[in-house]
Amino acid sequence: MPACKVLIVDDSAVVRQLLTEILSSDAGIEVVGTAADPLLAREKIKKLNPDVVTLDVEMPRMDGLTFLENLMRLRPLPVVMISSLTERGADTTLQALSLGAVDFVAKPALAVSQGLSSYADEIIAKVKAAAHARVRPSARVHAARHVTPSMSTAAPTARRAFSTTDRLIAIGASAGGTEAIRAVLEQMPADAPAIVITQHIPAGFSRAFAERLDRHSAMAVREASDGEAVLPGHAYLPPGGRHLRIIRDGARWRCRIDDGPAVNRHKPAVDVLFHSVAQAAGHNAVGAILTGMGDDGARGLLAMAQAGAPTLVQDEATSVVWGMPGAALRLVADSEQAALEKIASRLLTLAATDSTHR
Repeated sequence: MPACKVLIVDDSAVVRQLLTEILSSDAGIEVVGTAADPLLAREKIKKLNPDVVTLDVEMPRMDGLTFLENLMRLRPLPVVMISSLTERGADTTLQALSLGAVDFVAKPALAVSQGLSSYADEIIAKVKAAAHARVRPSARVHAARHVTPSMSTAAPTARRAFSTTDRLIAIGASAGGTEAIRAVLEQMPADAPAIVITQHIPAGFSRAFAERLDRHSAMAVREASDGEAVLPGHAYLPPGGRHLRIIRDGARWRCRIDDGPAVNRHKPAVDVLFHSVAQAAGHNAVGAILTGMGDDGARGLLAMAQAGAPTLVQDEATSVVWGMPGAALRLVADSEQAALEKIASRLLTLAATDSTHR
């Protein structure tokens, strides 16, 4: 296969040189050019026709987010954000992903040379995955859904605080998943079955991610705390850099926060969540894998299917990166496939079906 052509956009000459060395070390990548600001980048994109753009946020003459929005509107290309701002400002990163960026890598604020070198494998993998990503013209950032009083989470929470959760939905995602999960949760009603989620995201980003999802959903979306009960109308994500497991406690499920080693190179890992759901909830659960790079979650989804849970994967056409869904489908061949816009309704239908008649 021809090498992936990359344009590096960053105002730091040091970072441009380091990224050029890192990416050029892989035979499958060709750095065709660099640019110190978005206006230069615009001209080089026209001239060099890159397959992937790496983009900083804070730059002279035009900030990276404005450039990204214009690029997705006028000439959509796979973009990987590489910026110190993404480490300090999770909201900035999430906004970049909502504008159409495929993925991101946070460069360290200090000791940039040493830090970026330690991220070399991650940067190379994400750029190569981005080359095969499906990128569409951007509609502007989605506004948070207005939750009317009749859809508020307060009433279901009070009414069901001591009830047993009959159904449990487990979702895993990676590259492209922050927006895919938002799209699913914003279609969920306030009294939907409990949802547990693992998204590959670094420590320090999880709280902002949960808060953003909460603004876009009628459900109550939160970072899980160790030992808390899993309740209908709520969606739970692991705190940054920790695994989320589900355990059975009598007639209910509880969250278990796990600081164990990375699994499949990830922490949190989808496989950790799915294996625990298979054991704790069995046929009372529903499992879904959305867009993502790699194969994390495939073995866990198989364990869920073997425990009697229906399984669902996002289809290739609507996945930004079809690595995780494709890997899951190879292991669980009878998993249902669905376009992103139909996943919420399918999850609700599967969760509403009597598990004894599935």
